[in-house]
Amino acid sequence: MNDQRLTVRTKLTLAFSLLTCMVLLVSILGVVSLGNANAAFENYVNGINARATLADKILAAVDRRAIAARNQVLANGTRDADIEKEAALRADREVGALLGELTNAVREGSSATDKARELVRQIGAVEAQYGPVARAIVEAAANNRRDQAITMINEQCRPLLAQLVAATDAYATFSRTLAAQLVKDSDDRYTSRRLMLIAISIAAAAAAAISGLFITRGLLRALGTEPAVLSEIAGHIAAGNLGAESTTGAAPAGSVLASMRDMQANLIRLISEVRTASSNVATGAGEIASGNQDLSSRTEQQAASLQETASSMEQLTSTVRLNADNAQQASGLANNASEVAQRGSTAVGLMVDTMTDISASSAKIAEITAIIEGIAFQTNILALNAAVEAARAGEQGRGFAVVASEVRSLAQRSSSAAKEIRELISQSVRKVQDGSHIANNAGETMNQVTHAIARVTDIMGEIAAASNEQSRGIEQVNLAITQMDEVTQQNAALVEQAAAASKSLEEQGGRLAEAVSLFRLDTRAAGA
Repeated sequence: MNDQRLTVRTKLTLAFSLLTCMVLLVSILGVVSLGNANAAFENYVNGINARATLADKILAAVDRRAIAARNQVLANGTRDADIEKEAALRADREVGALLGELTNAVREGSSATDKARELVRQIGAVEAQYGPVARAIVEAAANNRRDQAITMINEQCRPLLAQLVAATDAYATFSRTLAAQLVKDSDDRYTSRRLMLIAISIAAAAAAAISGLFITRGLLRALGTEPAVLSEIAGHIAAGNLGAESTTGAAPAGSVLASMRDMQANLIRLISEVRTASSNVATGAGEIASGNQDLSSRTEQQAASLQETASSMEQLTSTVRLNADNAQQASGLANNASEVAQRGSTAVGLMVDTMTDISASSAKIAEITAIIEGIAFQTNILALNAAVEAARAGEQGRGFAVVASEVRSLAQRSSSAAKEIRELISQSVRKVQDGSHIANNAGETMNQVTHAIARVTDIMGEIAAASNEQSRGIEQVNLAITQMDEVTQQNAALVEQAAAASKSLEEQGGRLAEAVSLFRLDTRAAGA
C-alpha cells in the first residue's frame, strides 16, 4: 500500500495499534503462562503430592499396626497387651480410612492416571488380605493364643506385609516419577515462553523504531518543509504581505507548502478581483436603495388593505363558529332524545313480553282449574255411589252415608268454584290479550318515533358536521389571510431592511476597498 494515501491520523493509529497489540500479546502470554504454572503447581499440591502423602500415611499406619500387633503378642502383662491391642485396632481403622481417601482421590482426581488407579487397586487388594490376618493376630493374642498368633505372624503376616509395603512403595515411586515429569514439563514451558516473550519484545521494539522512521518521513513529505518555515509563510500572509517570496525551493506535490503557495497565488488574484468588484458594488448598492424606497411605500399600502380584510374575516369566523356550536348542541339534544326513545321502545318490548308470559300463565291456570273441576265431578260420582252403598247397608251404613253426603256437597262446591275461577281466568286472558295488542301497537309507535328521532339526529349531525367544515374552512381562509398579512408586514420590514442594507452595502463597499488596499500584492502575479 502506498503510504502517501494514508493520513497522519491513520499512520499514527496503525503504529500505536501495532504497539498496543504487541503489549497485549506479551500480557496475554504472561497471564497464560502464570495460569499454567499455577495450574501445574495446584495439580502437584492437591493431586500428586496429596496422594503421595496419603500413601506415606498408609505405610506408616501399616507399620504401627504391625508393631502394635507384635508388641501385643510379646507383652507380659494384661495391661500392656490391652494398650497394644487398642493401638493395633486404632492403626487398623486409620489404614482403612486413609486407603478410602486414596481410592477416592485417584477415582475423582482429574490428574490421576489409569496406572495410578491400578496401583491403588493393588494396595487395596493386598490390604483386603492382610487386614483380616492382622485383626486375627490381635484377637488371638487377646485370647491368650500366643503360639497361634506367632505362627500367623511368621507364616501369613510377614509375606502379606512385605507385599503391602512393596505395593505402597510402587505407588510412591510412580508418584515421584510423575512429580519429576511435571517439573520437567514446567521447565520446558518456561523456556519456550521466555524465548517467545523475548522475540515478541524485540519485534515490538523494531516495529516502534520502523514506525517512528516512516511517520517522521511521511510528516516531512506531507508538510513539504520544516514547521518553522510554514509558520513564517503563514505569518507573512496573515500580515497582508502576499508578495513575500519563500526560499525553501521546490515544494513536493500535495504537500502543505505547495498548498500554501497555491493559496497565496489565489489570494493575490482574489484580492485583485475584489478591488475591482468593490467599486461596482458601491454603484449598484445606490441604485438598489432607490428602488427599495418605492417598494417599501407600496408594500405598506398592501399591508393596510390586508389588515382590513383580516378584520372582516374574523367577524365572519365568529358568526360561523356560533352556528356550528348551536348545531352541535342541537345534535346532542337529538341524540339524547333518540336514546330516551330507544329506552321507551325497550320498556314497551319488555311489557309485551310480560303480558305474553301472563297470558301463558293464565292458560296454565285454566288447565289446572279444568283438572280440579274434573276431580270434583269424579268425587261427586264417588260420593253418590258411596251413598247408594250406605243405603243398601241400612242402619250400619248410616254414618258412612252422612260422610258421603258431606263429600258430595264439598265436591259440588269445588266444581262451582272451579267454574267461577275458569270464567274469571277467561276474562283475564281476554283482557291480557287486549293489553298485549295495545302494547304491540305502542311498541310499533315507539319504533316509528325512534326511527324519526334517529333520522332527525342524523340530519342534525350532518348539519353540525357541515357547520364544522364551514367553520374550519373559514378559519383556514382567515389563517391564510392572517399569514398573508404577516408575510406582507414582514416583506415591508424586509424592504425597509433591504433599503437600509443597500445603504449599508454602499458604505461597506467603500470600506472594503479601503480594507483591500492594505494587502501588498506582487504586481507580476496580479498581472497574470
